[in-house]
Amino acid sequence: MSENRLIQGFSKLTSNEKRGLAARLTKDPQASLRIMASFFHPEQEVHKVLSSFSENTLTNYPLPYSVAPNFLINGRLYMVPMVIEESSVVAAASAAARFWASRGGFRARVNGTEKTGQLHFRFTGDAGWLENQMPRLDKELRQRTVEMSANMVKRGGGITSLQLRPLPEAGADCYQLLVGFETADAMGANFINSVLEEFAAGMRDFFDAHADESGGAYETLMAILSNYTPGCTVSVEVSCPLEQLGVTGGLEAPEFARRFERAVRIATEDPYRATTHNKGIMNGVDAVVLATGNDFRAVEAAAHAHACRSGQYRSLSRASVEAGRFSFSLEMPLALGTLGGLTRLHPLADLSLEILGRPGARDLMMIAGAAGLANNFAAVRSLVTTGIQAGHMRMHLPNILLQLGATPGEQEAALGWFRDKKTSHQAVSDYLKTLRNKT
Repeated sequence: MSENRLIQGFSKLTSNEKRGLAARLTKDPQASLRIMASFFHPEQEVHKVLSSFSENTLTNYPLPYSVAPNFLINGRLYMVPMVIEESSVVAAASAAARFWASRGGFRARVNGTEKTGQLHFRFTGDAGWLENQMPRLDKELRQRTVEMSANMVKRGGGITSLQLRPLPEAGADCYQLLVGFETADAMGANFINSVLEEFAAGMRDFFDAHADESGGAYETLMAILSNYTPGCTVSVEVSCPLEQLGVTGGLEAPEFARRFERAVRIATEDPYRATTHNKGIMNGVDAVVLATGNDFRAVEAAAHAHACRSGQYRSLSRASVEAGRFSFSLEMPLALGTLGGLTRLHPLADLSLEILGRPGARDLMMIAGAAGLANNFAAVRSLVTTGIQAGHMRMHLPNILLQLGATPGEQEAALGWFRDKKTSHQAVSDYLKTLRNKT
């Protein structure tokens, strides 16, 4: 059924009242309430924590929590937690990690950890006067936020730079103050936004105090962090002599490497392919970001902005075959934290960090980047050899069987039957019909 009326004060209702109203929108409200109740966490304290993360919480929405072992990154082995609903992603990451562990593993480095914030404003006065005031503004704004930044500075962070930038495309009187931040092991969103809003107050005070000499009016438009972080990037690479690649999907090493390199070059030049290619990278990255309680939407936005920094959307990874050596690498922005936010509040996010050995933000960037490159390698390897569907559908078989209502016995029989056969929804359906007709 549907409700054609506005709901007043929904956020102030009790949890039971909220669930009741939502259930009334379904065909079977009682069944819907039972579904919601079945996903409450059995431990009341954990349920309270999970319910506090969001507004208007009705229940919890679980996703599979998996691990991919054998990630050798800079000489250290990791078992990498991954939260994702697609089984083939974890299987692919695990297979790629094992493949490269015997060939030197992943070499990763953090190129920088500077995050960015923006204070957008209008100023109708003399641009030259404004430019000349920047040294004074820089000093006053930093001084204004000394106490606010004190704890961050103790951890090795703080404000790193202030830069005035005109934005004539937005309007002749539009400007931005581009502010760089180091936030150490914290993602730092709240810190950055708090500092920027204090900067906005400081800018208003500054222009009020210099109204006679500024030659124009000042207006704050908005103050907020930017999720594009070109100063906070990670690079990850795998490489080995061609002969160490072995025979892959029936292809000898030189032919496999040639096809692989060409496939990545296509993703570099063709936005249609690049979009799917980069999605494969984000399969691995997002799964680690989710498992550690970080913001995967921010990571996605930054990655795709980085992919089109040349003016065209391109692959985030690169492949080469030179002097008898195969190399595959990835560079991307990856602003992560291991302190604050959900990283310690969510019990499983905290567990993920413990499994990883309590990494700092820089180490977590390299781990997530390696997961992205691993998934990208596995996907491209499948594409240029056996095709993507063979492995994907084999991993998807249990889901198909559940959709078709297979019994435990039928599931066991089907898994054995399709072990060496092409899998599709229709093929599985036909097999179950044949199986059932025999009984």
